[in-house]
Amino acid sequence: MIIALIILFFLSFLFGRYPLSLNEVVLAVASKLGLISFKLPPAVDTIIFQIRFPRIVAAMMIGAALSIAGASFQGLFQNPLVSPDKLGVSAGAGFGASLAILFSASVFMTQISAFAWGLVAVGLTYFIARAFKGTSMLTLVLCGIAIASLFSALLSLIKYVADPYGQLQTIVFWLMGSLAAVNNQDLIIMGVPIVIGTAILLMVRWRINVISMGEEEAQTLGINTRRMQGLIIVCCTVVTASSISICGIIGWIGLVIPHITRMIVGPDHKVLLPASIVLGAFFLLLIDDVARTLVTVEIPLGILTALIGAPFFLYLLMKSREVWS
Repeated sequence: MIIALIILFFLSFLFGRYPLSLNEVVLAVASKLGLISFKLPPAVDTIIFQIRFPRIVAAMMIGAALSIAGASFQGLFQNPLVSPDKLGVSAGAGFGASLAILFSASVFMTQISAFAWGLVAVGLTYFIARAFKGTSMLTLVLCGIAIASLFSALLSLIKYVADPYGQLQTIVFWLMGSLAAVNNQDLIIMGVPIVIGTAILLMVRWRINVISMGEEEAQTLGINTRRMQGLIIVCCTVVTASSISICGIIGWIGLVIPHITRMIVGPDHKVLLPASIVLGAFFLLLIDDVARTLVTVEIPLGILTALIGAPFFLYLLMKSREVWS
């Protein structure tokens, strides 16, 4: 899978409205690394390093982040139907971005608003669930559904009052998900929280194995389940909110990719999480290549992931009739 991802990484530079040859890409990379002395045409240099490089890296990072978040949540909640947005992060981030667009904020402030409101939505879910006596994972999921519905209603209200000839179009396009406007600065803004959150999830992945067996079993083995659950939820929320703040809402990756990975490597999270990172990065990079080359007008990523993810998920459910574990 890693070799396939590396090959796709280099091939992705060739796709686009301005076609490039493999030779041009290799010379550009070698020149940038100082291996050879070669001056590229300014247009080629801009396309490779200012347009396609940040977009390719962003697609890989977002696909990896959503996949590891989905795999971690499915283990934490012991439920194969859980996805990274189950606690309301997507609805909160969508509301935050739409609110910023409504007040004509800059792109940077829109990203910050989406990230912050995604965290707020999950925070509300967690603290409301904690208010119930004997809080369980089911209570947390139900509170997440309620908070997501609340923010979806607020988002609809913003759409209703937005200018239909400008703001509404921008909001709708943002919600469909796209990497068209990603730049190198976005990689830094998005990359730091994603790398930190992903690294922590990888370090505690063996504990997810224990928690997935049940809360009582985990406590018997000496794990502070409440603290570990909170840590996993925070990390998954941070990497998901960071991804959404840059590219908009892209669904199904955090639900479908962990299932496919589990079929390949098994349910052990020590192997499942790293494999989900690689497969998720490969999947979203491939989808993004298709989105920007299939037709003359770029197709939003959220549309393609839903068109591919939903039927494939139904196929997995029909093909695999055994109990998920």
